[in-house]
Amino acid sequence: MKVIYTDVLIIGGGLAGLRVATGVKERGHNAVVISLVPPKRSHSSAAQGGMQASLANAKMGEGDNEDVHFSDTIKGSDWGADQEVARMFVHCAPKAIRELANWGVPWSRVQKGDRKVIINAETVTITEKDEAHGLITARDFGGTKKWRTCYTSDGTGHSMLYAMDNKAHKEKVEIHERLEAISLIHEDGRCYGAVARNLMSGELVAYVSKATTMATGGYGRIYSVSTNAIICQGMGQAIALETGIATLGNMEAIQFHPTAIVPVGILTTEGCRGDGGLLLDKDGYRFMPDYEPDKKELASRDVVSRRMTEHMRKGKGVKSKYGDHLWLDITNLGREHIEKNLREVKEICENFLGIDPAVDWIPVRPTQHYSMGGIRTKYTGESQTLKGLYSCGEAACWDLHGFNRLGGNSVSETVVAGMMVAEYISDFLDTPESDMVIHSSKVECFMKQEYDKLEKLLTNKNGEDAYVLRRRMETIMMDKVGIFRNGKDLKEAVDELEELLKRSKNIEVFRSKSRAANPALVNAYRTQRMIKVALTCALGAYLRQESRGAHSREDFPERDDERWLKRTITSWPDANQTMPSVSYEDINISKMEMPPGFRGYGKDLTKHHPMTKVRENSVEKATKMLQEAGKDRFEIQEALMPFRDKLPKKYRGNNERLGENV
Repeated sequence: MKVIYTDVLIIGGGLAGLRVATGVKERGHNAVVISLVPPKRSHSSAAQGGMQASLANAKMGEGDNEDVHFSDTIKGSDWGADQEVARMFVHCAPKAIRELANWGVPWSRVQKGDRKVIINAETVTITEKDEAHGLITARDFGGTKKWRTCYTSDGTGHSMLYAMDNKAHKEKVEIHERLEAISLIHEDGRCYGAVARNLMSGELVAYVSKATTMATGGYGRIYSVSTNAIICQGMGQAIALETGIATLGNMEAIQFHPTAIVPVGILTTEGCRGDGGLLLDKDGYRFMPDYEPDKKELASRDVVSRRMTEHMRKGKGVKSKYGDHLWLDITNLGREHIEKNLREVKEICENFLGIDPAVDWIPVRPTQHYSMGGIRTKYTGESQTLKGLYSCGEAACWDLHGFNRLGGNSVSETVVAGMMVAEYISDFLDTPESDMVIHSSKVECFMKQEYDKLEKLLTNKNGEDAYVLRRRMETIMMDKVGIFRNGKDLKEAVDELEELLKRSKNIEVFRSKSRAANPALVNAYRTQRMIKVALTCALGAYLRQESRGAHSREDFPERDDERWLKRTITSWPDANQTMPSVSYEDINISKMEMPPGFRGYGKDLTKHHPMTKVRENSVEKATKMLQEAGKDRFEIQEALMPFRDKLPKKYRGNNERLGENV
């Protein structure tokens, strides 16, 4: 039995995982990262558009601050987010982006003087201040009041990941590549690491650690078409679920991005629309102002995706052998702008579509993009139910995003949550509470369980084909748990997925019986777990009888705060269950800084909670009294909803901006 001991095991080598690793190393603790791929090939590199942080350097970002960013995030979440977590996030985002600049991320910068931009299809001249020259600039993104999305051309994730990887090497973080965590080691409600499989040799290795961090990203590949990398299959969520102790939150909250190219589903960044691109129908007509006259193409992602789908349902889509689509027109931006600020989009169009986006329209339609759900955690990033297990980034339900994520808040969350969770883990490791007491026989037991599961798959006869089961699961999710949902389809999805799960217990590995470097074996054990993840999504969506953010029920079009202002909590306490267990976690209005309201899109279809008006009056009265007493915005905010005491001490200070010194 091969056992590797470390203070912190980080599962996943993307932005979130690397930021946790560097953070705990700086605090003097050992860290090992295990990753399916070399970290620079992690899905974080696919992020194009930018990272949100309220720097307020650019002309169109003037007046931005943590309060505005917080308001945008809560509205975007459709009041599903944890408001304390959102406050912590918006407070630390400016710190994180400046830290990244110090580590080598070449953020695009403000250039003083006049420059031409396209706003609402019109060319406008804006004048950048002399004193802002050389500071980090920002572009417009959907669902925001200010231009807040900082970027490096349209390769933001790529730049961030390379800088983060370099930092990890500088800190001598130990990184083990081509390894997959296939089970969490746990005993008496405490996590002690993971069993991992070497994807090349097939060898099983036990990693025993005081703290374990899941940073494996999302689960988009349970859908047949997704902007996610092939490795984003929800394995982190699945092995946490299989402990029977760790819980998942809001797994039905799935975001569809409006502008993935047809047919392959590769993303074209929101930066295309943020920079002035337009959505057109089959007649070349710009339709978004008809649906959302205020925000138009830059409404929140869930809203734009639904409007596009509605428009295609009216027969306004462009017919193709791959199904209907619409057009994204960025030709108005000009070749120079595209080649400088949207160069990845240009290369994607050239390589996958054979078109030049400087002269040709891009065929797009909404496609699965992001998972708001994940391992349910406390604000510290630790699982609410399994001690010693932490999670951050897209793998977690922290819960920053609620039922819809704002563009640019994702890569921002990875580094912000990563830097904070590293501090919370380090604080834990600095106490006797982190001492490990686990017998080697228990570790060996977990190793044997996983070995036996793999052997069963390889030696089974006359069984099911995992590829057939997986393709059917993907089709069910795409057809019945998509942008628009209804009870009939969701019930059918749940029933059929349950049947697929039962069949998956009899999978046989065809084609190759090798125990090493065997994609068929990998697909077999992943398919079993992917179906479980899919079931948590479908069942959560079926039970949630309302529409909130990206969860849109055609048979329940109202957002029902009275009955459904709560998070869906999913667990799998018995391995023999064929359905997950579901419970709910109430979201407390009386503690909200920003009580539930109208998002500002379409008609207000909200059934308000009776406590909403009470809290609104309380907030309004307290704010007025504090203003009259001469309190500043920080003091008012702290009185309404304290959060700074929860932050690591090193991050509690105020952020400085032009015209706002601290």
